[in-house]
Amino acid sequence: MPEGLSSIVAAIIASKLIIVGLWFFAFFIGERLASVASAPSAKARLIRNGGLWLIVLIISPLIVAPITALGGNEILWRRPSAGEFAVLLLVIDIVLLDLWTYGVHRAYHRVPVLWRFHKVHHFDEFLDSTSAFRFHFGEVIISAVLRLAPIAIFAIPLTHVLVFEILVLLAAIFHHSNLRIPGWLERWLSWVIVTPSIHWVHHHATRADTNSNYATVFSFWDRLFASRSQTKRTRAMKIGVEAVEDQSLLRLILTPFMRSRTR
Repeated sequence: MPEGLSSIVAAIIASKLIIVGLWFFAFFIGERLASVASAPSAKARLIRNGGLWLIVLIISPLIVAPITALGGNEILWRRPSAGEFAVLLLVIDIVLLDLWTYGVHRAYHRVPVLWRFHKVHHFDEFLDSTSAFRFHFGEVIISAVLRLAPIAIFAIPLTHVLVFEILVLLAAIFHHSNLRIPGWLERWLSWVIVTPSIHWVHHHATRADTNSNYATVFSFWDRLFASRSQTKRTRAMKIGVEAVEDQSLLRLILTPFMRSRTR
């Protein structure tokens, strides 16, 4: 990697840590001051979510980052310099990666072996900003490998991938959050981006709703591909997987490798 590009990548990574950290802290505090739903006893749940996040944090620089960097090396072909169209190409790449993420998310719900990993995220029986980091490390690795396809095909630069990762984390913290948002604002935002009222329905412990609302950043994918649920979020909505309780941290780690009794 050229020295100039390397410094840009390092700056984006440093910015990612600061931006995402401050964003998470703001929502973590804010949803405890102005919440939509009453939170359950927090200790055990925070241990589960925090433990899964810590594992991902450890394996990311060892496994996920090298996989992402491999795709960002333009292994199939090299793009010409973007020049004055640099910003436009960044926007196009973000839209392409978000469309791919929508498709992969849909596959996680439809392909049994992928659901084994993804259901760890859905076992959470309440949603707040910490839910955005509650993923099995196996799912994180699989997603990084699958994302190599669009990165290689479209020769998406590593810098663009990193910017998209920042947007995904900001979006995930936002749409998993329990922060009370003015109804008019959320209605307007929901036409373009995924809001809590959309994503909470995806976590509704009813299979028809769980298998809907797959979008991550831009909400229009579900409308375009007819996967938008008509269910409206309510404070009493049961969150989780239908007829299944949340598990201990150890069982969550082992869940993908155990005999499955849930879909």
